[in-house]
Amino acid sequence: MLDLPGLPVLDKTRLIGGCLRLPLKIDAGRLRQEVDALPPALWRGTGGRVGVQQVAEAIFLRGYAPAEGELPIEDRPPLALLPYAKYLITEFFGAAPLRCLLARLPPGQLIAPHVDRAPYFSKSLRLHLPVITCDQAAMYSVGLVYRMRPGEVWVLNNSDVHGVWNASDELARVHMICDFAPTPALLDHLAHGDRRLGVADDAVTARFAAAARAQ
Repeated sequence: MLDLPGLPVLDKTRLIGGCLRLPLKIDAGRLRQEVDALPPALWRGTGGRVGVQQVAEAIFLRGYAPAEGELPIEDRPPLALLPYAKYLITEFFGAAPLRCLLARLPPGQLIAPHVDRAPYFSKSLRLHLPVITCDQAAMYSVGLVYRMRPGEVWVLNNSDVHGVWNASDELARVHMICDFAPTPALLDHLAHGDRRLGVADDAVTARFAAAARAQ
């Protein structure tokens, strides 16, 4: 499903800016414990994602990668192994879940700056829940750099230029990434979130600029 008929296009610049941290906390230890216990075989491949996303491994928990076509957005078998993640996806945010996945970016890898352009992305809200990360992992969005930590919940403006760089030499960065249809409850969380956490970082910006030129 590459569109969400009946839903309006969202002004993500107004709602989010580049990235916005929600006024919510999750149990980071419990989520990581579930993710660490997943069978290693589930991490084979990109989960069907293409383009700049191919440098990351992925496990889809709901739905399929958009590149796989018009497939239903429904629970996938790995979600049954993650009861706390399922609670977060289906109940915690008070919003209808769409596609959800776990994404693992290996050490030293970079997802080049890009924009998610299908109508689906302009009508949904993309949440990031860090599972494993470090200070060397940087989210780049609308010219600023954001450091996301386990236990936090972030909303990304994926309708503008964004990318990820895991500059760690050792640690893979793992995020649970979930798209939601906007609801009054979720929009209220956004209204009380903090969108002033982005910082200018010349070194990180230069690295993303070089990646953009190389595409």
